[in-house]
Amino acid sequence: MFKILRQILVMLVAAMALATPAVLLAAPSAAEIGVVVMHGKGGGPGKYVNGLAAAFERAGFQVANLNMPWSHKRRYDVTMNGGVEEITRALDAMRTKGVRKVFVAGHSQGGLFAVYYAGLHQVDGVLPIAPGGQVDAASNVANLAPYIKKAKQMVNEGRGSDKADFAEFEGAKGSIPLSTTAAIYLDWFDPNGAHTTRVFKSVKQGTPVLYVAPSRDYPGLVKSKPQLFAALPPHPKTRMYEPDSDHMGAPDAATEEAVRWVREVAEQ
Repeated sequence: MFKILRQILVMLVAAMALATPAVLLAAPSAAEIGVVVMHGKGGGPGKYVNGLAAAFERAGFQVANLNMPWSHKRRYDVTMNGGVEEITRALDAMRTKGVRKVFVAGHSQGGLFAVYYAGLHQVDGVLPIAPGGQVDAASNVANLAPYIKKAKQMVNEGRGSDKADFAEFEGAKGSIPLSTTAAIYLDWFDPNGAHTTRVFKSVKQGTPVLYVAPSRDYPGLVKSKPQLFAALPPHPKTRMYEPDSDHMGAPDAATEEAVRWVREVAEQ
């Protein structure tokens, strides 16, 4: 009798051991998927990316549509590391609410920063949408050289925390006045720093990327997309999506594919 009971117990334990991995690997529900959304340079959560954020919310995902340091209201008030910490806090807050799979998405400069973040922290997927704003681009280097020199001199003189007048550059708008500290300016705009094309080859291995490259994007971004996409680490879920859109319309044009891709990656 005891022998039979022992055999039954062994069989039950074995069955539970086999079933446990299946439970652990069960696909997350929509509410267990979290997405951080970031706007482009000089924008904000309510401009260009609000439709994308709303689409993620309609899909049932938890969403944080952030006001990042490069917004028109903030104008580079913290370092790049400060921006990274803001994303991490948003993702951690989602995890406390049950999120198991986390994604970072961004438009234009927000897309570049999403890629940068994915090189520092492990995420389940990253969605750069018409990524741009890298300061090692030739136009940025040429137009911002005097301001980089000024910021370096101030830092070398021990005045890195002092505010001064600098500028940022955007191809469609030209030079745009910017007032921030020398140290913060150098952190974001030094062409030998981190906010450059080098972020694409620094994405952590095992991270899938949906690279959204609108067909009518700015010429410079259209030209550079093959090189930037090729620099990403290989992953079977990494792909380039090319909607028929211009730069500003890219987030709205990508909403359906972005939701589909996030679901697909989260379920793997």
